[in-house]
Amino acid sequence: MKHKETIGFAIRSLDNLITRKMFAYAAQNGVDKLTVMHGWIIGYLYDNLEKEIFQKDIETQFSIGRSTVTGILKLMEKKGYIIRESVSYDARLKKLVLTELGKEINKKTRDSIDTMDKEITSCFTKEETEEFLCLAKKLKQSLCKDTLPSNFGSEKGCCK
Repeated sequence: MKHKETIGFAIRSLDNLITRKMFAYAAQNGVDKLTVMHGWIIGYLYDNLEKEIFQKDIETQFSIGRSTVTGILKLMEKKGYIIRESVSYDARLKKLVLTELGKEINKKTRDSIDTMDKEITSCFTKEETEEFLCLAKKLKQSLCKDTLPSNFGSEKGCCK
């Protein structure tokens, strides 16, 4: 009996292939030891260099608990990606600052993502790419609607 092709299976297969390729590009760029969460946090810190970012901001942005974030940040500090600096107005608070190594890792990670994105979109026309992104957004919104607990995702919602 022939297997019926489904959208879910197609997306899962593509996800597996993209993940495998991303790890290969990351290894070529020297960031293969980076965890996905470290990459997300480094990217978030880089995108917010002009702001003071604290542990609580990471907890909220990524919807993860305090103890989990504490462990992640300790490891990131140990690896030299970030440092914690005191702020003058509250002795209890320490802002998270991306180190030069963290900035370098961010650039290499983004280069890997850009390379992957170029490879993915190379087989599509501009119009097909736009249509694909529109359909993906529509599917994401549909899947998020009425199926996830109200506290799932960031403050902005899971489908933004």
